[in-house]
Amino acid sequence: MNDNTAVISEIKRLLGDRQRLAYVRSFGCQLNVSDGEKIKGLLRKMGFGFTDDESEADLIMLNTCAVRENAEDRVFGIVGSMKKLKEQRPELMIGIAGCMTAQSHIAEKIKKSYPQVDFVLGTSAINGLPKLLLECLRGARFSADIAEYDDFSATAEQVRESTFKASVPIMFGCNNFCTYCIVPYVRGRERSRRPEDIISEVEGLVRDGYKEIMLLGQNVNSYGNDLGGEMSFPKLLRRLNEIEGDFWIRFMSSHPKDASAGLIDAIFDCEKVAKHLHLPVQSGSDDVLRRMNRRYTAEKYFGIVDEIRRRDPDFSLTTDIIVGFPDETNEDFEATLDIMERVRYDNIYSFIYSKRTGTKAAEMPDGVPEEEKGQRMRRLLALQRDISTEHYKRFIGKRMRVLADDVSKKREGFLAGKSSEFIIVEFEGDSSLIGQFVEVEVTGAMNWAVTGEIVK
Repeated sequence: MNDNTAVISEIKRLLGDRQRLAYVRSFGCQLNVSDGEKIKGLLRKMGFGFTDDESEADLIMLNTCAVRENAEDRVFGIVGSMKKLKEQRPELMIGIAGCMTAQSHIAEKIKKSYPQVDFVLGTSAINGLPKLLLECLRGARFSADIAEYDDFSATAEQVRESTFKASVPIMFGCNNFCTYCIVPYVRGRERSRRPEDIISEVEGLVRDGYKEIMLLGQNVNSYGNDLGGEMSFPKLLRRLNEIEGDFWIRFMSSHPKDASAGLIDAIFDCEKVAKHLHLPVQSGSDDVLRRMNRRYTAEKYFGIVDEIRRRDPDFSLTTDIIVGFPDETNEDFEATLDIMERVRYDNIYSFIYSKRTGTKAAEMPDGVPEEEKGQRMRRLLALQRDISTEHYKRFIGKRMRVLADDVSKKREGFLAGKSSEFIIVEFEGDSSLIGQFVEVEVTGAMNWAVTGEIVK
């Protein structure tokens, strides 16, 4: 028996026969969502069921994000509001996990200022959850485990939120140290999972009927750099593509500095790899990219895009863009608009720069007024709406393979899903098709989705 087995047995004894419910809420990136599923996996072993209503819960777990300080402020606001819940139900247990609590000063702040919280654990300490919970049940005032970089979560059992879409982390941490990003400090340096473990996990998911496998990492295309040449990310894609079954493979996120010719070859050669690449550019200005420590230029980025467009002019590209990085000039911002015009992204994920304490960018002088940053963001979003409205028309008259995700939120009797190109597709259909692949002929285009009809 491992340590957790004995601890879990004791927890079950203390909890007794009554069904206990846990409310687990994850914030931030898909890796965090995956960690939240693993937290649920451990809680299920301890005998917990789950609820979406925190007022019904015996345990509340918040799995937090630390990418931006306003994300932390939001969590602190939520935790503050739980003070009344704890006063009404002193037996309620409250735990905080994730990137936010991987920072020792945050863990100390919670201990000092939020007495309603019973324990905290960091991103690499998920396996410590049973021990903390047991301490809580035995009356401990406050417990913490922010141990560094135990990758137990690589193979942990999960309570998956979907029965047909699954996330599979393939690596942890980041070596890039972009000047605006806290991730390397809270998730550590890059550690790749063993390829045989990844392959085995994906094979099991496919056997269980999963249709979409999303490979996750802070920088997935640097996968294998720490494996001594045994396996690279393009080789892993090719190996997963050989698994029998009807499914497709997605991945995110990619760093342009590691978007090799081998990666592009694998995307085009492997029929199960989705024909979409999320390639964060962040800025079109070489000066801003240098100060961000992105380690590529706009010219290098264009080289990747040009090679993809040479092979398929309609290939789908999405990106991340930061507006208003410290001392971003009008010329810098115009260069970002220029890159959008040239690449013609299907979608962008854009953010106004937010100072992140603990990063190098937080120490940079910034003379750009917030009002100016807001104006730039509005211009950027207006340009992308125009690009998407026109660019999506290229799909009209074409057939797209779509994984039906859910009923449409906008139209009765319609379903919504995503194509291989990561385009939202809405079409008339019965809810029994959710979780299945369907062939859809595109008949219309909007600036956020296309519409079509199922091909019988």
